[in-house]
This record gives sequence, structure tokens and C-alpha cells, in this order.
Amino acid sequence: MTSAAVPGADATPSPRTILRPGDVITDAAWPVAGGVRSVHVIRIGGAGMSAVARLALEAGLRVSGSDSQDGQFIAPLRAAGARIGIGFDAGLLAEDVDLVVVSTAVRADNPEVIAARERGIPVIHRAAALAGLLRGREVIAIAGTHGKTTTTGMAVTALRGAARDPAWALGAAVPDLGRNAGFGAEPGAAGDLALVEADESDGSFLAFAPRTAVVTNLEPDHLDFHGDAATLTAAFDALTTRIEPGGTLVVCADDEGAEALGRRAAARGTAVLRYGTAEDAHWRLRAEQAGPRGTRIEVDTPRGRIDVELSVAGHHNVLNALGALAASASAAPAAPLAELGAGLATFTGASRRFDVAGTAGGVTVVDDYAHHPREVAATIAAAQGIVRDQGRGGRVLVVFQPHLYSRTRAFAAEFAAALSSADRAWVMPVYGAREDPDPAVDARTVTAHAAATVEPLAAGDDLAAQVGGVARPGDLLLMLGAGDIVETTPDVMAALGVPPEHG
Repeated sequence: MTSAAVPGADATPSPRTILRPGDVITDAAWPVAGGVRSVHVIRIGGAGMSAVARLALEAGLRVSGSDSQDGQFIAPLRAAGARIGIGFDAGLLAEDVDLVVVSTAVRADNPEVIAARERGIPVIHRAAALAGLLRGREVIAIAGTHGKTTTTGMAVTALRGAARDPAWALGAAVPDLGRNAGFGAEPGAAGDLALVEADESDGSFLAFAPRTAVVTNLEPDHLDFHGDAATLTAAFDALTTRIEPGGTLVVCADDEGAEALGRRAAARGTAVLRYGTAEDAHWRLRAEQAGPRGTRIEVDTPRGRIDVELSVAGHHNVLNALGALAASASAAPAAPLAELGAGLATFTGASRRFDVAGTAGGVTVVDDYAHHPREVAATIAAAQGIVRDQGRGGRVLVVFQPHLYSRTRAFAAEFAAALSSADRAWVMPVYGAREDPDPAVDARTVTAHAAATVEPLAAGDDLAAQVGGVARPGDLLLMLGAGDIVETTPDVMAALGVPPEHG
């Protein structure tokens, strides 16, 4: 589906949100009565959950947690003072725990959830915990079907460039920021702004009452939770009604779903800023030029023209940059525009967002989180631009791991169309994540709609050997997906290290 499939104002279903009484989630707001001194975070190793833990530690709370396995965020949290166990065990809940924080991925039969229930300890969703930890700051909530992490990171660096030091919470690692959450550049810093990556997947972004809300795009996704596009759209409409009085909604004018959302919000009296290539956009892209180190952009703004040398590539990242500039300028109207632009220029990308893993056998290998058809298409387009500019006759090769059986089923034809734009592509078995296996959905669900250059892989197929037998010097290989595909990248690179034989 494209953004054109998103219903308009005539669709008025009730929004769905996980923030209501249920088997696990009990509160839509941070419980302040009695004071919270100690929190326990279940699945603390996840990007979003570790952000909660990080902020809690910086707020001076005692933090414990658990996860099914070790991960990149756990060691830094331990070093900062968190007590973390591997495996889920009721014994990990200390006697002094005041609050248990969970995500939608934590089930009601988790032994730590059961123990918290038996002991009368409140169990809340991570978004409610974030809203509580950031209470007292002006919140800039950055939402959208995709682009949230990058846009949030860009806005933080832009504000830092203007000597503003906001708090932030992200769902991925961002090397430029040093960690995925914090109250400022240095732990313990004080400030008045907070940027959060606001998650629409379970409607939990409704925990926030932002001063500024950004919507990068709005098109169908996460239908396993929302059920249909109209209900997902209703959740975004509900978010716009939670903007503080006098606050601002920032939308991408180039995205039909976000643009329509902005029109509906404006009709209700909300101030709306639009960014993109549209002639009447408040933040209008006049020109973009790809270069060896990124992209140079010229932008007309409500405060005059600005030129920025971005350190990232791709038109989708140009739009993300416009959204970040508009949001940061709205949140900090006294900040000099040139300083915001200089800060934005220092942003080099988020983890697994066009991450160059390295070069092997003359092939550049890139890891990317793309897991929605539009993201896949945008990432391939960015790669094609890079290969074209290099002028070495290289090709764009793609290995794609579908994420969720429900998403694969719903967008099979759209995934196929995006992958067919690459020179060669392979589709791995579906990464089920939180969903139970569906034997009716596999790689062939996608490739059945694709060109002959898109091949399905089954469990046990030697991906590294297949890619190594096709790739040649000058090619760019994309490893795409939100699952564990990143763990296969080293094997693929090892296979590429031996020059393949070509006929």
C-alpha cells in the first residue's frame, strides 16, 4: 500500500492504544504518588527499553532489569549501575522495586510480571515511563511510519549546534549522541526540552502531550495491532489532539497521509508547519546535490534561506533533515538558524540506518533497518544514486529479511515491487519476532509477485555462497531488515572476501 491508501477525514474509528487496563499494562501515566525510587525494566536490552533504563539511572533511580539474552545496550547499562539478569525470573525483582516497566513484547505470563502482580507493584508501558521521566520539559514527539529515529537524532544534533542541550530518547543507537537516551550531553544535565521517538506501532505515543509533534509520514503499517489503515490513522489524529495549547504540528507536505493529517489538525485550530518540496511548504527544499561526503541542500524557511551540508545521503534523509530543522526551530525560536544547520550537519546517521559494514572483495556492504516497502524502496534508490555517482559500473544487490508474518502478507506485492528495482535480490525466511509462525507465509509470498531477479531463500540455504557467487567489485550490497539479518553480515562479507569466479 502507499500513503494514498490512508483514509481521509471521513473515516472515524476509535484509535487503538496499549495504554489502558489489561493483562500487563495498567497505567497510561507515570504514577507519582508515594514517590518512585526503584524501577525494574523487563526486556531491558531492547533499544526502546534501554532508553527508559538510561533515563531512570540519570534521574538517580535504582534500576534493575532482565532480558532473554545479552545485547549491545546491556553492558553500558551495567557500567552505569543497573543490575541486570539474563533470563526471566521472579527472583530478579528486589524487595524495594516500586515500579515495573514493560513493552508490548512482554507477555502477561512473564514470571516477573506475575510476581509484580502478586506483590501489588504497578506495571506500566515504557512510553508512560518515558512521559513520567520527562515531566516538566517541553516535549517534541517525532512520529511517523518511518524516519522517526533519524529525524529525532537530527533534531538533537541541530539543537546542540545552537547551544541547546535537550533530553532525548531513541529506539536505536546513534553514535553522534554517545548513547540512545539522556537528559543532556552529559549525564545529569538540566534543560527544558526533550525529544522522543514516538512509537505508533501499539498506539503508545498517546502517552505524550507534546509541545511540538512531528509526523514524517503516515501510511499503513502495524496492522497486526491496529487492524486497518483507518484505525492507524485515527491514532495519529488522536496524537495531534494531545498537542499542548499553543503548540505546533510539523508534517511532511510530500507525504499524502501526513499532509492530510495536517489539514485535519489545522481545521481544528492547531498551528501546522509543512516541509518538503511543495511550493507552499513553510520549509521548502529548493535544491539538493549529492556529494562524496553527503548531500548539500538549500532550504527556504520562515526566517530566510539556509544552506546545509548534510553528512548523510538519500532524498528520504533530506526530508528527515527538513523535519528536524522545522521541529528544532519551532521548539527553540530564539536559536539562530545557521547554528541549527551547523549542528544538523554533524549528524552522521543512526545505527543500522545505511551503516557501511565495510568493503570485501571490492563490494561495499551496507546494513539497514528498512522493513516497510517504502523504506526498502528509498534505501535502494539511495544506493543506486551512490553507485551511479561512483561511475564504476557497479550494481545494487539486496538481501532482505521480511519482519513479521502479518506485514509480509499485507505488503507482499509492495515489497516485491521495491526489491525488483534492484539488480539482484534475495528474500530470506520471515523473521517472526513477536508473532507465532504462519506456515502459509514465507519468502515466496514476496517473490511470487517479483521479477525473476528476486529469489526466495529457505532455511538452511547458503546465503553467503549465493551472494558471493554473484557479487563483483564495484557492487553495493544492502542487507535489509529489522530482525537478526545483521548477524549474517559477517558470513556474507567473509564469502565476498574471496573474489568470485565470473563467466
